Amino acid sequence: MDNNKDYTFEEIPDNSHNEQDFYAKFKERLDDVQKFPSDYIFKFIYPSSEETMNQIKSVFAGTNAEYDYKASANRKYTSITIKLYIIDADTVINYYKEISKIDGVIML
Repeated sequence: MDNNKDYTFEEIPDNSHNEQDFYAKFKERLDDVQKFPSDYIFKFIYPSSEETMNQIKSVFAGTNAEYDYKASANRKYTSITIKLYIIDADTVINYYKEISKIDGVIML
């Protein structure tokens, strides 16, 4: 990935875009900044719970995903970083769609 690019991030309001538009725009941006196949880093924050952690990990079951966890200072939340070799942007989007079905998970 070219570290000299100027990236612009914008918050997408919940009520201004439908899901299809969001993922189409996300795929376009992803293809602009990421070359596939390559390692991709997913990062999520969730209320600390073994059940939620297992739900997240089940989405990546059967892969060679590498996991890293970090609890917040008060241990109320946990961040999970997942490194996985990904073939294309559509695969990334499919993982995000599956994770979005899990209550309480914030996708970064």
